[in-house]
Amino acid sequence: MKRERGDVPWVAVSLGLWVLAGAVVAGVVLSVLKAWVDGRFRGKSEDDVERVTAAEVGAELGDRATLLQFSSAFCAPCRATRRTLAEVEGMVDGVRHVELDAESHLELVRRLDILRTPTTLILDATGAVVKRASGAPRKPDVIAALAAAIDRQPS
Repeated sequence: MKRERGDVPWVAVSLGLWVLAGAVVAGVVLSVLKAWVDGRFRGKSEDDVERVTAAEVGAELGDRATLLQFSSAFCAPCRATRRTLAEVEGMVDGVRHVELDAESHLELVRRLDILRTPTTLILDATGAVVKRASGAPRKPDVIAALAAAIDRQPS
């Protein structure tokens, strides 16, 4: 049988379907991984303690802990994070929520290795970074991370 111009061999179609299926699987795996990691707090090692002062953020830090949020102007998850952190601030005495515009605080952003917005840092009473999360955290995760910062408080 003679092939007509424009006919696509069956092998090329089959290969194309395999490539498409591989791309779909890779996309699903990456999106599940992002959803699992996004908004989760991770701790800092005791040797790698970074401190933030009230002068650097332009506001007083909390007596027991501070929720330091880095945001940007057109960030939709930043608004949800702002609401969540404000609710937690109202629930726990001695905790303060401070939101900073990442563009206006580039030196601090570079020093603290902030790669995306929103990023939330949990600071203890001394201003040491105890936990950090990139993405919009859930309220129970914020409360659990905050407990670690408050428990670390010097007696």
